[in-house]
Order: sequence, then C-alpha cells, then structure tokens
Amino acid sequence: MTMKATNITIKVDAKLAREARVLAARRGTSLSRLVAEQLAMLVGGDQAYGAAKRRALRRLTHGYDLGWERPTTRDELHEREVLR
Repeated sequence: MTMKATNITIKVDAKLAREARVLAARRGTSLSRLVAEQLAMLVGGDQAYGAAKRRALRRLTHGYDLGWERPTTRDELHEREVLR
C-alpha cells in the first residue's frame, strides 16, 4: 500500500543542515528520507508509549488477585513464624 507523501518545511541551523546532508550521504539516502524515517520512529515510539500506558492503567483499575486472605484475628496478623 502506497501512502501519500506531504512536503514539510523546517528551519535548522546551517551547520546542522550541512552535517545532516553528510550523514544522509554516508547512509546512502536522501536528507528527506533520513528526516522522514526519524520522524516515523519518534511518532511510533510515542504511540507505543501511549498504548503501554493505557494497558497499564487498565490493569491498575482491574487489579490482580494475589491470593491474600484477611487474617481472622489480630494475633494471626502478627504471627511471624509464617514469614520465616
């Protein structure tokens, strides 16, 4: 599936632009492709973080059954032999 491309214009420091062109050339790609790939990684990472956050919050609201049962007496609560 081919996605429609959109042109964007950005302003960067001249020295940064020159170094970015050299980097793109060393990688055998265009500056445009290099920037597009980095933006895709940035957006993808942000989306993955958002999805993970939503999953974690759902788990927190649902909770987990840890198999704990409330002690019936105060003495049972403070029984230390179980912990040894």
